[in-house]
Order: sequence, then C-alpha cells, then structure tokens
Amino acid sequence: MQDTKKKFWLENFDCFSVTGRDARKFLHGITTSNILNSEDKVIKTCWLTPNGVLRSLIEINFLERNLEVVILAGNTNEIIDYFNKIIFPADDVILSEPFLINRIQEIDESISWRACQPIFFKTENREFETYKNKLNLLNSNDLKIWKVNQAIPSFAMEINGKNNPLELGLKDLVDFNKGCYLGQETMSKIKNVSSLKQEIRIWKSSESDFNLEVEDKNLYTNSAKDISVGKITSFLKSDSQIKGLAMIKRKYLEEGSYFYSEIFGKIIVNKSVGSIFL
Repeated sequence: MQDTKKKFWLENFDCFSVTGRDARKFLHGITTSNILNSEDKVIKTCWLTPNGVLRSLIEINFLERNLEVVILAGNTNEIIDYFNKIIFPADDVILSEPFLINRIQEIDESISWRACQPIFFKTENREFETYKNKLNLLNSNDLKIWKVNQAIPSFAMEINGKNNPLELGLKDLVDFNKGCYLGQETMSKIKNVSSLKQEIRIWKSSESDFNLEVEDKNLYTNSAKDISVGKITSFLKSDSQIKGLAMIKRKYLEEGSYFYSEIFGKIIVNKSVGSIFL
C-alpha cells in the first residue's frame, strides 16, 4: 500500500518517441543536458533558441529501445517540426507522432520539484488506474499553488520568447561542460560574466481590492510608479491571497522584498525552493 501522507502530482503531457542508433546523439546536440553520458532514467532539460531563450521545458525518459520526449511546457508541434527539419539523411533517427502520457511524481514542499524522479504510464496501460487510485493526489487548485511555489515556468507565461533558463532558475538543467548545442554560446557568456539582468520570483498580495481590468503588468518601487523593477508573468487566487510569478530586475532585488502593482497593490517577493541562480 502507498503511504497516504505523501502527496503526488499527476498530469498528462504530450510526448513523442525518438528511435534509432543516433537518437541520444541527436537529442544531445539540441538540448542543454548531457544526454550521451547520463546514467539517470529520466533527464529534465531545455530546448533553446540560438540566442539562448527558453522555448520548451522537457523531460527525456530513457527506455530500452527508444527515448521518450515529454513536453512539460512548450509547443509540441513546433518542437517536432523543428526536430524533423534538422535530421540529416545520414542520421539514424526517427520521430513518432505525438501521444499523451500520464506523469506521476511525489512532491515535497521543501525541495525542488526537479529532485524527484517521475514515473510514466501510457493511457492504455491497465495498471495505471489501479496505481493511481492508491495515491493521495493533489487537486487541480492545490497543484497550481504548488507549481507557483516551485516557480515552474508555464508556456506563454514565463516561457514567452524572452527569458533564458538561467533567469528562470533552471541553471541545473544546463550542462556547461558538454559540447556544442543550440544556444550554448549565449549560456556560456551569461555564466562567465554573471550577466543575468533579471530573475524569477514568487510574489503574493494580501490586498482585498484588486482590478484585473488594468493591463499594467509592471512592478514598481512604490505606488507613485517612479521606477519599474519588473513584470508579473502569471497569477492565481488562493483563498484570501493572490500569488504568482514575476521577472524582477536583479539590481532591485537587494533593495527590499516589497514592490507595488497597479493591479494587486503592495506585494511581497521571495525566492522559490525550485529556483537555482548563478
């Protein structure tokens, strides 16, 4: 029997298989992690633009005969189309059509979500329902809150065509010692000169009155809006509290943990247990 005190994250994601003799080499040259020499069964990694901007957060599940690419955040069709375009005729690499996969992970409020290995079940797996029914699963709202507390970036929110993985606290998903990969030059430059301009932060507001019709997502040093210090990227309402994620300019992070939002009033910002910075 499963320990009912433990809590679990269950969600289904788009996935596709990569098969062939050159499958590992192919993914190694596209993603930020060391795919060739990893001994882990599952690797979390990033797919970047040539300029180092995060396009997708993915997991690679190592199976006996193939690799499964699980899209945690990103545009699945865009990823598959790009991957297919860069397969050379000489490459022994075949991509499958996308399919849904059920992903289960134990959660811990005090450590990063990336410290726990997930397990996967295909939809047609008969064992899935039996296994799932034994678990203490987070409901939808609690899962959203936990993801915010972990600063897990969402597609079109934090993964918006502007932010790199180091700004999003995903430094541990970038292998700075591996060979060439998409976006490597930018990643090395940022690391070597510690030139992060902004960092992701959790924020919360206890204001009872807020105006979601206001379009100003900027954060300021005060209610007079003298200086813009960053931008809200996502939010959710939890009981009497509003919380979310924001990208904050580094030079203002040491000046205090209180900022002002025209929508949410006075807010408090904190680091996340899921974020690792330079």
